[in-house]
Amino acid sequence: MTDKYAVIGNPIEHSKSPLIHQAFAKQTKQDISYEKILAPLDGFVEKISELIKLGYKGVNITVPFKLQAFQLATKLSARAQYAGAVNTLSFNGVDIVGDNTDGAGLVRDIEDNLHIPIAGKRILLIGAGGAAEGVLHPLLACKPALLVITNRTLAKAEAMLSKVKAQTETSVCVCGLDDLHTQQFDIVINATSTGLSDTALPLPSTIFSQDCLAYDMMYGRETPFMCLARSHSAQVVDGLGMLVEQAAEAFYGWRGIRPMTPVVMLMIKEST
Repeated sequence: MTDKYAVIGNPIEHSKSPLIHQAFAKQTKQDISYEKILAPLDGFVEKISELIKLGYKGVNITVPFKLQAFQLATKLSARAQYAGAVNTLSFNGVDIVGDNTDGAGLVRDIEDNLHIPIAGKRILLIGAGGAAEGVLHPLLACKPALLVITNRTLAKAEAMLSKVKAQTETSVCVCGLDDLHTQQFDIVINATSTGLSDTALPLPSTIFSQDCLAYDMMYGRETPFMCLARSHSAQVVDGLGMLVEQAAEAFYGWRGIRPMTPVVMLMIKEST
């Protein structure tokens, strides 16, 4: 009997998750279906309840429901607890199990696909919303030499810092956007949604060290952040690899088999 999965969000039409998971299923010979489902902004919990009754085995969660998914889960993985948000739910007949695969997806893309070790690097993480929260702990687990969190609203960055300061040996600090001009970084990660509105971040060009990796979690478009980094000779990458790798992590959690991601990344690139 075919096991049913889906991705839930609002909006959802743009999602590439069905394409990715269907490719994983074909590659690994798993008998699953996977669709995208639009949930009403005020009807997420009801939609999950409906899917459980219909026999779905799990769902991926996208904007704007990751916090609601966190609150709905009856069991949470450690990385979901650290992130304070859930992007993957599994239904086992008893519990609603919440996980967050975003950080694992980012780390795997940087280290395995781009072949850039994170250990010992100086990292700038731009943003203090859910996307940044989801990757902070996995990045720290890789033991960078320094991780600086910057955000327009410093209080939000400081709140992030307070959650991890006592749990890591890495030097972690908060810095205002205006105070970055004296620092350089080996890896700069844009975890903000400014690319959606083509808003340029007020970043000094001096933050990009020689051979710096500039990573924008957005995918499928050239953002102002990417343009700035490219103009200063950084290695510029969008978030497609992270998207595919976090999906592979969710697929592994559901099916117990890890798909090969490079061929799926290539397929997605060629389809856009």
